[in-house]
Amino acid sequence: MAEAATFVWEGKDKQGKKTRGEISSVNPALAKAELRRQGISTTKLKKKAKGSSFSMGGGVKPLDIALFTRQMATMMRAGVPLVQAFEIVADGSEKPKVSQLIREIRNDVSAGNSFASSIRKHPLYFDDLFCNLVDAGESSGALETMLDRIATYKEKTESLKAKIKKAMTYPIAVVAVAVIVSGILLIKVVPQFESVFQSFGAELPAFTQMVINLSEFVQAYWLMIVFGIAAVIVGFSALKKRSQGLRDTLDRIALKMPVAGNIIEKSSIARYSRTLATTFAAGVPLVDALNSVAGSTGNVVYKNAVMKVRDDVSTGQQLNFSMKSTGVFPNMVIQMVAIGEEAGALDDMLDKSANYYEEQVDNAVDNLTALMEPMIMAVLGVLVGGLIIAMYLPIFQLGSVVGGGGH
Repeated sequence: MAEAATFVWEGKDKQGKKTRGEISSVNPALAKAELRRQGISTTKLKKKAKGSSFSMGGGVKPLDIALFTRQMATMMRAGVPLVQAFEIVADGSEKPKVSQLIREIRNDVSAGNSFASSIRKHPLYFDDLFCNLVDAGESSGALETMLDRIATYKEKTESLKAKIKKAMTYPIAVVAVAVIVSGILLIKVVPQFESVFQSFGAELPAFTQMVINLSEFVQAYWLMIVFGIAAVIVGFSALKKRSQGLRDTLDRIALKMPVAGNIIEKSSIARYSRTLATTFAAGVPLVDALNSVAGSTGNVVYKNAVMKVRDDVSTGQQLNFSMKSTGVFPNMVIQMVAIGEEAGALDDMLDKSANYYEEQVDNAVDNLTALMEPMIMAVLGVLVGGLIIAMYLPIFQLGSVVGGGGH
């Protein structure tokens, strides 16, 4: 059987509105026939170039998906029909890639497919959890409520990720700037002083000599140093992508780090509570819900713990007991789950836990940033200030010699 190719098309829909998108088909004739079945009369159809494959994921961010879900929930709540809602959201998007993705989903839905089966064709943007929740919403006839819930879940998750990123990016960026500034001083500024010192003919202080030696080394090998650092970063990233063992080890180390470990731990618990609350409220059975939750915790220690909880729950054990036996969940969450199970309001209690831990992460990130600022200033001061002092030490010494000789 011939392999399917991607075709880019332009045409008009049933209302005569201009529209465009992509379709996967074996040949152009079949692609045109499929589009005709969807009520689209094509004006242009051509095979897509391999290099610009839409499925590479460029341009469509998780935040775009969260916004799309929120807009769809709002449209449906206002009584706008599903296909028309897709059209309005696609037209309103500023990103061509996002508009294209929404139009592909719209074309699938208008051809008679369900919303869930249409988004399953785009696994890069819609994970299993998203698709299962949409499926549950369609089956129960409460799609707008479910989309509202998914949008809230996505927004909170992305907000949490952004906070963690902020906590980690700030110190790395400042240290990188400090290293670049020090490098420029060593390559450009220190040699100027060195030529002045040679005219003195006197012996230089040990600290100054050390900085000059370092400057000469950096001048001689700076290209190799830059390439070496780049090679280490690229090599490490590639190894991390390929090796599950390395990723798991890094996850375990991350939890043991001072300050940052606490933030990562709280964010994993917040994600666990938020995802489980969303899936359970959607009517997904607890064992199936825990299956979806395991991958969304963002850390292998919690992923393994959730898988153990799932196995325990499937044998009839209560959720709070199985969570307690893993030893990784805080007492507060376990107590909240126990109350939720007793009162029959597990999703509500998990939602409260998620809110509490998201707030904790927020506060911890703010505290970390406040704590890092003076530390970073101190590091910068020592690095740049040390280099400047090393350069001026011989001048001070010379001044004292000249001053002493004048008496």
